[in-house]
Amino acid sequence: MITILVGMLLFFGVHSVSIVAPGWRDGVASRIGDIRWKLVYSVVSLLGFFLMVTGYAALRLEPHIVYLPPVGLRHVAALLMLPVFPLLLGAYLPGRLQRMAKHPMLVAVKFWALSHLLANGMLADVLLFGGFLVWAVADRISLKRRTERPRPMAPSSAINDVIAVLGGLALYAAFIMGWHQRLFGVAPFG
Repeated sequence: MITILVGMLLFFGVHSVSIVAPGWRDGVASRIGDIRWKLVYSVVSLLGFFLMVTGYAALRLEPHIVYLPPVGLRHVAALLMLPVFPLLLGAYLPGRLQRMAKHPMLVAVKFWALSHLLANGMLADVLLFGGFLVWAVADRISLKRRTERPRPMAPSSAINDVIAVLGGLALYAAFIMGWHQRLFGVAPFG
């Protein structure tokens, strides 16, 4: 349990710097340079992610039931997962989808986390998916009061929306038809 908690602390800690201390983040980035800041950010994120995934896998081996979701919620979870991949792709492909969702990556994370909380009630699931949901909600709320940093982006295009939706639905189908089982050892409908 310590491993997942340390991983979450590192991962969400570094991802929350802009939420709780945007001025400090900008000051450090300007002092050490943007590239060094991004390097430190990436190393801490990857270490946290590795520990989180490792801890999650270990905690799943000692199942502690927090709640037992009704079987029917798996279908609700599958429905909530439908927009996740198009939104993830839409975060990187500027178009109408990105403008409508405003922050498509955060919307995708919220749908992903909520759907997994609806379908899974073990302690490992509640920690992991609950942590992501709380973080995504906090980040979205904080974005309302933060000034967004400029980032390089391809020009907005309707073709980007087509790519995001079709590519996202293809990824969704691939996960349902076996990728989820192969990658995570759990069949979404099994």
